[in-house]
Amino acid sequence: MELPIIKEIASQLKVASKQIEATLEILKEGGTVPFIARYRKDATGGLDEEQILFIEKQYKYQINLQERKLAVINLIEQQGKLTDEIKKSIMDCEKLSQVEDLYQPYKQKKKTRAATAIKNGLQPLADYILSLPEEDNLNEVAGQYINENVKTVEEAIAGASDIIAEIVSDNAKLRWSFKDQIFDAGSLETKKKYDAVDEKKVYEMYYDRTEKITSLADHRIMAINRAEKEKVITVKFIYDLENIQNQAFTAYCDKECAVENVIKAAVADGCSRLFLPSIENEIRSDLSERAHNNSIEVFSMNLEKLLSQPPLKGRVVLGFDPGYYNGCKLAVLDATGKMLAVRKVFPFSKKGGDLEQTKKVILDLINRYKVKIVAIGNGTASRESEKLVAEIIEENKLDVAYAIVSEAGASVWSAQEEARNEFPDLAVEDRSAISIGRRLLDPLSELIKIDPKSIGVGQYQHDLPEKALSERLQEATMKIVNRVGADVNTASIELLTHISGLNAGVAKEIVNHRNENGKFTNRNQLLNVKRLGPKSYTQCAGFLRIIDGEEPLDATNIHPESYADAKKLMKVCGIKELGQPDISFPKDKMETLNIEPYTLKDIQEAIKAPLRDYREQFEGAILKSDVLEISDLHVGDKLDGTVRNVVDFGAFVDIGLHEDGLVHISRMSMSKINHPSDVVAVNDIVQVYVYDIDLVKSRVQLSLLPLDKLAERENQNRKAFKDRKKSHNKKPVKTEKQKQDEAMKRLLERFGKDY
Repeated sequence: MELPIIKEIASQLKVASKQIEATLEILKEGGTVPFIARYRKDATGGLDEEQILFIEKQYKYQINLQERKLAVINLIEQQGKLTDEIKKSIMDCEKLSQVEDLYQPYKQKKKTRAATAIKNGLQPLADYILSLPEEDNLNEVAGQYINENVKTVEEAIAGASDIIAEIVSDNAKLRWSFKDQIFDAGSLETKKKYDAVDEKKVYEMYYDRTEKITSLADHRIMAINRAEKEKVITVKFIYDLENIQNQAFTAYCDKECAVENVIKAAVADGCSRLFLPSIENEIRSDLSERAHNNSIEVFSMNLEKLLSQPPLKGRVVLGFDPGYYNGCKLAVLDATGKMLAVRKVFPFSKKGGDLEQTKKVILDLINRYKVKIVAIGNGTASRESEKLVAEIIEENKLDVAYAIVSEAGASVWSAQEEARNEFPDLAVEDRSAISIGRRLLDPLSELIKIDPKSIGVGQYQHDLPEKALSERLQEATMKIVNRVGADVNTASIELLTHISGLNAGVAKEIVNHRNENGKFTNRNQLLNVKRLGPKSYTQCAGFLRIIDGEEPLDATNIHPESYADAKKLMKVCGIKELGQPDISFPKDKMETLNIEPYTLKDIQEAIKAPLRDYREQFEGAILKSDVLEISDLHVGDKLDGTVRNVVDFGAFVDIGLHEDGLVHISRMSMSKINHPSDVVAVNDIVQVYVYDIDLVKSRVQLSLLPLDKLAERENQNRKAFKDRKKSHNKKPVKTEKQKQDEAMKRLLERFGKDY
């Protein structure tokens, strides 16, 4: 393997090179990321899924980068223009974009003004001008290049100037320097277009705004992009154009000469017409890419937390899908998610809802099926439905609780083929209550059936690159599904598809085998499934559990390849059966077993708690029995809530009102944080304080800090701002000459005198 690439990845991850080498070797052999993270810890030094994914992606990128470097060097060499300096510059590049910048002057150009001038034989004239002649004989020299396509001296000089302008534009090192300067010191100005239509004033804050590029938050970048796309605003860069043009001029004319004015005009043209628009587009592209990548990561993180919500085991659930005109759909589910009954009621219909009849229907379902919890969807008529259920519980003194459940994507699942096959006799809208109820019983098993982009935990998701988003969400899903594992005798095709080593086709064959031959009684029977060969078995076996089977270890996450070690350990320690949390493992006996340390630790944990669910460490849904109205709230009130979504500017928290309250990032911590995800995650149960109430818009702003602490922090921030302002005002103002000298010094420090 390429040692420099290995070292680079190891440096980025701050791990040993041997860990990278081992990981890449297992990936090369066909190991999946979950399998390597779970069952090859001793080889990788305990690298997790994210580190392994990073290694896989970075290695591919570095290989592509290396191949492109060699290809560009070869292309330049074929033109007879390769020098040791050019080759070194290309080999030193750390990004593909840098390689392309260096290759730009040697690319076959499309029909440009410079290309036309070169075709007309004006390259020697451009070279003459750039030689900085001291004698004023440009017109005389230019006259030598008049031909059928170049009629006058003026046309010859203009053509040569076009060539010089393109040379400036192709200068990679100047491009990198100016890009840094514009990014570090420039601003982005947004203005409302005179004919813009923005009825709800969604983009009002961008009607007349100027902000430093370095301070642009990702969500504002995406808002600006969308507003520009919808033709609401115009976007313009603000920076010191004159200073940049002077730097570019100095790079090509560093002494007095007879053609100074011609070079200055050509350089200015190259900057304003070619160079700077390209750099501006590149900066906008970089900003968008950064915002997209971070938004995808936030989406992925939110999805992981949502899928990690613990199941509500052993309870009969009533799924309640609220609605007005089309009524409310009800579905009773047993503890395994099997549908027991469905009903439709119309308590809130505009044509005259029947609240009392609805109460009778719901009470009858609760009593008949011994319902212990009601799962209420959070969509239309959710709060009215919550009030209705709370009244039924109170009036009948029921030992029943309810929870508000996100119904995002429920209608998507209801229309899918899988839902139609499972419930062919139900209308699409009647299946949604089943999905809502199952989301409380086992969120992972239910949400896995729905496209993650429909689950509602993203930010500007429709503006994100489709392929990158889908791949990252797939990785997040894969990670959580395999951390949890699956009961091979009850798992759906959708769930099995995400298990390590399986795909949709093999997952379907597992279910077919189960239906035709009955339950699996040991893991080895998986080898009898069509299309599931030894390699797939190795990858998937440890993640597929068999409860109450022939081999007790099949119920654990111990891989079959380690059964011999597990049984040896149990024998040495005198363990007769699994599930003894207080069992001890004497150190002296462990040393005689010759089991790798990571594997030994995992076997010990599995023996102690064979059925432990990864999700148990997280908080479940808030169970309630009464309802909250916005009129009940007062500023300063302390409440419990569930985080429904985390975005760049804050978190939306369900406190039991129709709309989720917003905790702005500025009201999350006494100290500055980089992102709301540093403090909260989707499905966290948090204590919040009411910061502001807008009764007209039915909006509530919340704080994670008590209001007295928040006021204290805001006073600290104001004082710090005043101190910084005083310090800034004391700084001497630099002259344009000083700015230019400093810029030239940076260029020379970065690229040397021969740039």
